[in-house]
Amino acid sequence: MRIKDIKDLSLRQQGTLKPDQHIPSAAAFMFALCMLALIVGVITMIQRPGISDNVIGTWTVAWILLGSYFLFWMKIASQWEKAVILRLGRFHKLAGPGLFFLVPFVDTLANWIDHRVMVTPFSAEKTLTKDTVPVDVDAVLFWVVWDAEKAALEVADYRAAIGWAAQTALREIIGQSVLADILVGRAKMDSDLQKIIDERTTPWGITVQSVEIRDVIIPPDLENAMSRQAQAERERQSRIILGESEEQIAASFAEASKAYIHNPTALHLRAMNMLFEGLKEKGALVIVPSSAIDTMNLGGLSGMVSLAQLNAPKEKE
Repeated sequence: MRIKDIKDLSLRQQGTLKPDQHIPSAAAFMFALCMLALIVGVITMIQRPGISDNVIGTWTVAWILLGSYFLFWMKIASQWEKAVILRLGRFHKLAGPGLFFLVPFVDTLANWIDHRVMVTPFSAEKTLTKDTVPVDVDAVLFWVVWDAEKAALEVADYRAAIGWAAQTALREIIGQSVLADILVGRAKMDSDLQKIIDERTTPWGITVQSVEIRDVIIPPDLENAMSRQAQAERERQSRIILGESEEQIAASFAEASKAYIHNPTALHLRAMNMLFEGLKEKGALVIVPSSAIDTMNLGGLSGMVSLAQLNAPKEKE
């Protein structure tokens, strides 16, 4: 995550940039009600004789102050929020959720703390691994504030701080790992990241629930080289399997030869079966070594087969 991205994320998530949320409609309604009562009261006083201007002025000021109190000092916190209140510059209490009031000019609303699970994306670009390979890693951090007082008082901007802590931890993990471990061992990398970030954010009242690596991008040249390496490895495995198959076939033939060595009749029957299988398809060509013909006494048999094929009636085209 770049510096600009972290700053933008922090500004979007700060409560002070959402005044419509923290100037609730109830305060505006009470202010409008006070102004309406002021208008009605002033009109009534004007219509009655004998009421001095000082009384009308005092009435007006009182209702304006009351309406201003409701508008600026009455606050409503949502169910998932806590308001950090300072009294004369010192921490006073946590208010909310619900309706609460501030003491005018004495209490200060320092910050709004969100207790929901927050999501912070972060990344490390062109970071060198232990084996000097530049990688881009994108990750997501899930965290929650468990102590609103610490989050408000111990760190200036806890949202930006946790983003920077996550990014530096990610770069540290990448620098200590080789590329193969990053590509294969993502679960271990997630666990190590969570432990490191949680140790850094616990003093701020923040706990890390989980860290998830979304994507790991390596240079295109290295990706092509790894692809060729994988193909070569598969080809090597296929050749090894083929060699093992040849050894098994040779062993099977050796066992079969032991059965035929003292039984020439069985060997002749097997030879006849081989010729039959080869010649039953039309136009088939079978090449038999001359040594096999002499050994297996196939000369007369092959001549008979050829004569049968010459005398067989030809099919009409």
